[in-house]
Amino acid sequence: MKIKIGLVDDHQLFSKSLTLLINTFKDCEVILNARNGKDLQEKFESRSQLPDIMLVDVEMPVMNGIDTARWIKKTHPNIRLVALSMNAQEQIIIDMIKAGCCSYLLKETAPEELEHALHEVYRKSYYNSELSKSYLSTLITNQEGLIQLNEREREFLNLACTELTYRQIATQMNLTERTIDGYRESIFKKLNTISRTGMVLEAVRRGLVKI
Repeated sequence: MKIKIGLVDDHQLFSKSLTLLINTFKDCEVILNARNGKDLQEKFESRSQLPDIMLVDVEMPVMNGIDTARWIKKTHPNIRLVALSMNAQEQIIIDMIKAGCCSYLLKETAPEELEHALHEVYRKSYYNSELSKSYLSTLITNQEGLIQLNEREREFLNLACTELTYRQIATQMNLTERTIDGYRESIFKKLNTISRTGMVLEAVRRGLVKI
């Protein structure tokens, strides 16, 4: 049985090209294309078969990616959401994760990684490109219970999953920026990530924070 994929993206040329690409992937088939969130809502109403995975663009007219992801998550919680965008801003990424996306991919992602990501999201409801490239990922996944954060690290992690900058987090925690850098690097190491995006994704997956 093929993995049913849906796309919502206002750039029709990109959407059509991506459809052709995904249809070449093993066990994948695009069954729905929409121009924005409103268009997607209308198409969902008229379809008996819905996607297993929705690829959601961030910046769209009429109804943007964040609102679209929230709507899908609320009305069709079994559909897995993957953000696909040119925008690499940390706050946008965090907002899409908060809206229900289990992965965030840039449109420059290589086809083989996209194919791998779709299969991982379908099987595990989650994909983090940083972990997929690490030889430690399997070991860490098997030993998730060993991850321990002290009280201040947990406070930092929760604040890192908001719109605050690292400087603002330092101010709120009444700490120096150097100390905050230390917390960040400590958590990066414990979660086996190298960026704020990876840290947030992994923290959500492990249930360390609720957003």
